[in-house]
Amino acid sequence: MTAGADEKLAARLAVEALRNGVPNREAVRALGCNQPQAEEHFSRMLDGVADVPSREAGSRGMLVSGDFGSGKSHLLAHLEHLALSRGFVCSRVAVSKETPLYDLGKVFTSAMENGRIPDRRGRFIEELALSMEPASEACTAFSRWADGAAADGLLNMIFPASRIVHERSGDLELNSEIESFWAGDRILISRLRNGLRQVDQLQYYKFRAPKPADLPVQRLRFTIELIKSAGYRGWVVFLDEIELIGSYSILQRGRSYAEIARWMGRAQGESYPGLVVVGAVTEDFASAIISPDGQKKDSDYVRPRLEQSAKYSVISARAEIGMRLLERDCLTLEPPSDDTVKAAVETLRSLYSRAYDWQPPPYAATAGGAGFQGRMRYKVRAAINEWDLSRLHPGYRPDTEFEDFTTPYEEDGGPESATGDEPG
Repeated sequence: MTAGADEKLAARLAVEALRNGVPNREAVRALGCNQPQAEEHFSRMLDGVADVPSREAGSRGMLVSGDFGSGKSHLLAHLEHLALSRGFVCSRVAVSKETPLYDLGKVFTSAMENGRIPDRRGRFIEELALSMEPASEACTAFSRWADGAAADGLLNMIFPASRIVHERSGDLELNSEIESFWAGDRILISRLRNGLRQVDQLQYYKFRAPKPADLPVQRLRFTIELIKSAGYRGWVVFLDEIELIGSYSILQRGRSYAEIARWMGRAQGESYPGLVVVGAVTEDFASAIISPDGQKKDSDYVRPRLEQSAKYSVISARAEIGMRLLERDCLTLEPPSDDTVKAAVETLRSLYSRAYDWQPPPYAATAGGAGFQGRMRYKVRAAINEWDLSRLHPGYRPDTEFEDFTTPYEEDGGPESATGDEPG
């Protein structure tokens, strides 16, 4: 493919991504980011990871809020590009039915499946393993940390045991199984013990199979240190569409709030140095779901409901912290100015021209508009749609009508017990 064809394809992909409201890397690079406050705060978090010794600080987190179409996904993509350029690995996790925020194991697995490493394109966990240099000071420090964490009860001994087998064994199939275990899959204990025997380490690593409930937190700790031992500065996790927890049951919402406190570095007694987290939520979530004046009044009901549960009473205080973070600590996205909108549309016009070998007419776009029509997403899509119609039907003068999207917060109706909650 020629350079011109490459440029045309990149422009076409960028336009198609913007048309669908899911900006890709090319679109983000072209349009940039017009949220200086959020970008500055994020940069300070990245700087803080570098300024503090890697195992002496907790995780760092920020929450951003904005209405549908205000640019939250674009901002996350821009921050991801920034973090990758500064030597961090990144993962994007979209909260969904398949990846519920209250289930750390599923969120972790999604983060591993959607991880990106600077200048590498292979499977996330495999690329991390390939980046490790066993004789390096970083790997030696990782080994000491894993042994110490197991001795302190922070890790099951299976983690340092699997690390030593992976480092010293020449069994590629077993090493692949170990990498999959680190990423969230199961592994046969007998296979790991055979690996220890092969490298003459069985007598030094005695362990039982870990409890499944203990594994997500331990995998999270282990992976952060693995990332740093592979030569990267830390792990940035982006949690998108947090507002979907509004459709959960009350116990599931409570568990989700507790997880927000964990990801934001506010879980008492837990520390994840090297972890940076950015969460995105709709601007009306706290008022609609948490506020005493909202639909569900979670600030009144969630903590008492958790305290009634023998299984979840221990996380009630953490859930309270998560709710307060969503109410008080969200950084609201700034609305675009006239200059910002005009510059974005002109950049988009240039992209469109390269993508289709056709010069689109100027599009009169300014900031503001009636309600949702003032959001950048609607202005970008309106411009693309009108250019499409003009290109395909010369002489046609389109008139764009908008329809707002509002986030539904109705519960999905499934019983509590279907997802592991207690009945009642």
